[in-house]
Amino acid sequence: MGSRSSRSKSAGKYKKSKKKKKKPSLSARTADRHDLYQRSVQYADFELEFIHRVYRKHNGCRPHHLREDFCGTALVSAAWIAQGKNYTAEAYDIDPEPLGWGKEHNLAPLGKAASRCRLIEKDVRKKSRVAPEVRLAQNFSYRVFRERKVLLDYFRRVRKDLADGGVFILDTHGGPESITEMEEEREIEPGFTYVWDQAEYWPGTGDYTCHIHFRFPDGTEWNRCFTYEWRFWHLTEVLDLLRDAGFSRVDSYWEGTDEDGESGNGIYKASKKGENCLSWITYVAAVK
Repeated sequence: MGSRSSRSKSAGKYKKSKKKKKKPSLSARTADRHDLYQRSVQYADFELEFIHRVYRKHNGCRPHHLREDFCGTALVSAAWIAQGKNYTAEAYDIDPEPLGWGKEHNLAPLGKAASRCRLIEKDVRKKSRVAPEVRLAQNFSYRVFRERKVLLDYFRRVRKDLADGGVFILDTHGGPESITEMEEEREIEPGFTYVWDQAEYWPGTGDYTCHIHFRFPDGTEWNRCFTYEWRFWHLTEVLDLLRDAGFSRVDSYWEGTDEDGESGNGIYKASKKGENCLSWITYVAAVK
């Protein structure tokens, strides 16, 4: 069972992405930070495929109501409701700025369908309007909860909030390089470079500071476009906390290998042990 070798946030999700039309050259002056983030870090089609596969495994059917925690611009929620008229979503975030951007750029283009997604400016620990069949906390966002009792409380609230048979999906990363103070660059087509900067890690507390920078063909840079002050939660800690929260089943999903034995084929399978490469990203699915 292989594991994802890239240190970049969610980098492996782009293996099967389609080529996009070329856009005008970007610079630090003209770029939109939310557009940069979505193109560098998120791949909604991949998320939806994984959600349906895991949910069907446990329930034998497709889910229709999604809740996206720490949603930012609600890209995944927008893609979710675009699947058809039977799909609804709730998207939670405490920051009104990305919510407003997502409403304009991700939901408005969907026309009347946008009414099936509620953008909710509240703490993710608040109860859902409708019990979700699937709830997400992606891109390591839950690491904002830096005390064990606080993260455990969040997980307990998630479990209680889910519909019967509901699934909570989150991701995490690890491996020796994940706690090394370093930068990794990745070219994003067309026209800019994404930089994941692991700026500080303190092993005594788990405090973890990371930044996202962007660099452009004209030589300009957008430093610290996004900054994260987190605790580095190890995968085993996350799994134990989910079990302590009362989930009936907790699985970790690891990226497989292709015909040449190389990891990064975009197919994730449940594995108890995983594989310890220098840096990996894995999905966790917890069933109510």
